[in-house]
Amino acid sequence: MTFYSRHLPHWHPPGKDIFLTWRLCGSLPAGIAMDIRNSRAASAGEKFRRAERVLDNARIGPAWLRDPRIAEIIVRSLQYGQETLGQFVVHAYVIMSNHIHILIEPNTPVERITRGIKSATGRESNALLGRSGRPFWQDESFDRWVRSSTEWRRIRAYIERNPVIAGLVARPEDWPWSSASNPL
Repeated sequence: MTFYSRHLPHWHPPGKDIFLTWRLCGSLPAGIAMDIRNSRAASAGEKFRRAERVLDNARIGPAWLRDPRIAEIIVRSLQYGQETLGQFVVHAYVIMSNHIHILIEPNTPVERITRGIKSATGRESNALLGRSGRPFWQDESFDRWVRSSTEWRRIRAYIERNPVIAGLVARPEDWPWSSASNPL
C-alpha cells in the first residue's frame, strides 16, 4: 500500500479505485478551512461535507472553472491521462465552479496523477487568465480509496449529482462538465 501525508493522510491500496477532490487555491476561506480542520467533534466525512457545502455555494473566492474554456482544459487533461498516458480509467467526474471530483481506477501512483493533472491544467488555465506565476489549485487534495461496490455506486452517484445538489441543474445529465452528460 502506498502512503504519504501532507495535511491529510493519503492511503492508496493497489487495485482499489480512488475518489479524488481538489479545489482552486483560495476557494475555501482560510478561517472556514481552519474551523473545519480543527473541529474535534466532526468525523472526516462530516468535515468533507461541510467544506463541500461552502464550495458548492461558491459565493466567495475564485470560480474560474465556470469558464467553459477552463472546464474544457480539465476534460482534455482527463482524456489525455486516460487515453494517451494510460495512467488511469475515469469512472466518473464533475467539474464545478471551484473544485472537481473524479472517481478513477489508477494505473500509476495517485500522487503522480494528481500532480500531473494539477500542474498541466494550472499552467494552461493561468496562461488563459493572464495569471502567470500564481497558484491555480490548492496544494492539498482529498482522496479516499473505495472499499466496496456499494460505496463505489454511492460515490459515482454523488459525483454526478453534485451540480443538482448545488442547485445548478435539475438533472445530472444537464451539466455539461460531467460524466453524466459527457463520458470520457
